[in-house]
Amino acid sequence: MTDLYWDPIAPELRDDPYPLWRRLRDEAPVYRNDRLGFYALSRFDDIELAHRDAETFSSSHGTTLETMAPDPYDTAMIIWLDAPKHTTLRKLVSRAFTVRRVTMLEERIHEICAQLLDPQVGSGGFDYVQDFAAILPPTVISILLGVPGSEREELRHIVDNVFHMEEGVGMNNETSLAALGELGQRLGAHFADRRTHPRDDVFTDLVNAEVADEVTGEPRRLTDEELASFAILLFSAGSETVARHLGWAASALDEYPDQRAELVRDPGLIPGAIEEILRYEPPSPVNARWTTRDVTLPGGTIPANSRVILITGSAGRDERRYADPDRLDVHRKLDLHMTFGYGVHFCLGAALARREARIGLAETLLRWPQWSVDRARTDMLYTSTVRGPLRLPIRV
Repeated sequence: MTDLYWDPIAPELRDDPYPLWRRLRDEAPVYRNDRLGFYALSRFDDIELAHRDAETFSSSHGTTLETMAPDPYDTAMIIWLDAPKHTTLRKLVSRAFTVRRVTMLEERIHEICAQLLDPQVGSGGFDYVQDFAAILPPTVISILLGVPGSEREELRHIVDNVFHMEEGVGMNNETSLAALGELGQRLGAHFADRRTHPRDDVFTDLVNAEVADEVTGEPRRLTDEELASFAILLFSAGSETVARHLGWAASALDEYPDQRAELVRDPGLIPGAIEEILRYEPPSPVNARWTTRDVTLPGGTIPANSRVILITGSAGRDERRYADPDRLDVHRKLDLHMTFGYGVHFCLGAALARREARIGLAETLLRWPQWSVDRARTDMLYTSTVRGPLRLPIRV
């Protein structure tokens, strides 16, 4: 198996990693990369187990290959935390995605879609990602958080720089790190404003929130670092992955025009189609964990204190779990996929992301029952954790 090589930073894998991931599932389900010093899991059952066992597969050492460190991070970034601190802070972040707040956004999402899509009617074509998919989610998450409209476009491009990729180092580069710092500074400034000018938004909720101090047990307010970390996570995750997912929806349905026609005839199929597209082309197909003990799986043993990559994108194409997995099927009955994670780290924004995707796709199909993607001019965004169209010109 000397010719079997995979790593999440290699640029040649950005276009079609699925044949290689199939080989990993078949030949090396517990894959070892000696060059970069990590293991990789590619089968559905193994990745589901890793998500369920958060005590063994820890997030506290980082969740991307280039950020992982031998010692746990002393951080307020919730995705890099384990219980009990993760549990405490997760309850706070969940306030951003209450049923009331997400439901209230329904009509607003329809309005934003109309504002973005209506000007393209009769245009002959436009960039589905840059002119629509990449604008909708940061607009929605900005409304939820309380970011004013005057800042949204600039912040969206700062997030683009956070996901800047450089060969050999991934997102651990000056552009990405500087953008991360700037995003935290810009968003963090809103918390100072909410202390004196409270509003009905998530920034205000977080400023007023109290948690139990880890040492004394006494109630305390969140620190500036914790507030900035929450804001970075909510804004960047709420912007980037939904943009990629909507891009994948437009791309995949162009490859399956018969199924697109079915969605036009029966919009009731759209929620199921969204789940199938999430399985078929997950916007975040790679995540990482750190083992706290030796783990023995059917494909081999992973020692304690190892970096482990969970290839979610491979899990979604595992023929051991799904019949004919390399085919998009909007009628597929999905009881579970790993695209939003699983267990204690299940994506907090999943309900909002599904709502944005469902409405965005429905509004698109309402205006254009057909479109064609200009594949020659399509550009991909590929990092060690995110993969999807960055520019997707379509003819309508």
